[in-house]
Amino acid sequence: MAKFEIVMPKMGESVIEATITRWIKGVGDTVEEDDAIVEIATDKVDSEIPSPIEGKIVETLYNEGEVVAVGKVIAIVEMEGEDEEEAAKPEAQKAEKETDKPEEKQAETTADKDVTAKETAVNYADSERFYSPLVKQIAKTEHVSLAELESIKGSGKEGRVTKNDILAHLENRTAKPAQDAPAKEKSTTSLPAKTVSMEAPKVSAGTGDQIIEMDRMRRLIADHMVMSKQVSPHVTSFIDVDVTNVVNWRNKVKDQFQKREGQKITYTPIFFEAAAKALRDYPQVNASVDGYNIILRKNINIGMATALPNGNLIVPVIKNVDEKNLLGITKSVNDLANRARNNKLEPDEIQGGTFTITNFGSFDSLTGTPIINQPQVAILAVGAIRKQPAVLETAMGDVIAIRHIMILSMAYDHRIVDGALAGMYLKRMKELLENFDPEREI
Repeated sequence: MAKFEIVMPKMGESVIEATITRWIKGVGDTVEEDDAIVEIATDKVDSEIPSPIEGKIVETLYNEGEVVAVGKVIAIVEMEGEDEEEAAKPEAQKAEKETDKPEEKQAETTADKDVTAKETAVNYADSERFYSPLVKQIAKTEHVSLAELESIKGSGKEGRVTKNDILAHLENRTAKPAQDAPAKEKSTTSLPAKTVSMEAPKVSAGTGDQIIEMDRMRRLIADHMVMSKQVSPHVTSFIDVDVTNVVNWRNKVKDQFQKREGQKITYTPIFFEAAAKALRDYPQVNASVDGYNIILRKNINIGMATALPNGNLIVPVIKNVDEKNLLGITKSVNDLANRARNNKLEPDEIQGGTFTITNFGSFDSLTGTPIINQPQVAILAVGAIRKQPAVLETAMGDVIAIRHIMILSMAYDHRIVDGALAGMYLKRMKELLENFDPEREI
């Protein structure tokens, strides 16, 4: 019987590991081609891994809850029939590895052996504590001893050490020595000061208090929000917009549009269209920061902050918004929002964003101060649309009229976006929305 190895697939450009959340099929179960065999979760999205062949699962190599690096074998499926070539592969690979080892040893110099001894002296597998492959790799690269690794307080599930935990530890470790030689002190004076790691206050539960453990997604959101506030100096600017033309146009076309296209048209596609046009005019808002370098993004990929039924948040991304017409943006918005709420998004659909829009108005909030979705440098928040008295200038003089007013707020990274640039961007958004053509066809 030939055996086939199921490996952890690459679930996106920046994803290097995933957590096995549930085995759908177990040892002894028969699977058909494309049958889902396991559910996995990454820091980007939850997904299922299908079987590329039919056969019987004879071995699962990881338990639920374990973190697995991309490319690692997670299960073995036995196929009907004998495939001598495939069956011979594991033996051939094993023999090849065994023959490689003596050659590698012979090729090592004395200095190489000393370095190798240092690198292999720490066996992190000796610990009873779980460490992900990424954490182990960082520890190995930075020569972190097992005792030192054991001393790091973990913020992950069941006290696991996360990537952020070990990086924060290393940052503090390198920042501690203050009695270096004068020459060394002199060479580092021109470098920017390191960020001080802050520790949350201890909190105790009182009688009658209910303790609810954060689920995996909420932990990721919490870590991402804290990281964003630490990385970017946030500033928020506001502007009010008269969207009466937009409201009147939507009221006029919404019934006809739903009858023709079988779906609703909301205000969101109009905001996306205006945001993309304004980003073309002010490209430094459509950017990222890498050290002291500013990366101006060629594509305009706008993320849409979407609330999920369980109270969590996900941000699907509409790619190349400036290249789509209003109909195309509307269909993309509806499709991504629907699949986000039903956990049907693909990993690539929540990556690559260059700017984000969040809608406070859907919960009847007037405005808010959103947190930047790293590594972007700005996020636009849309408030509730309300009827308000407003002063209008006419040929006969100023008059007071009832208008539909909305507040836009934009949080931005003050490292590269100043108040003037943010103000010009918001003013451009105001111009585009207030001058929306009420006779426009879609």
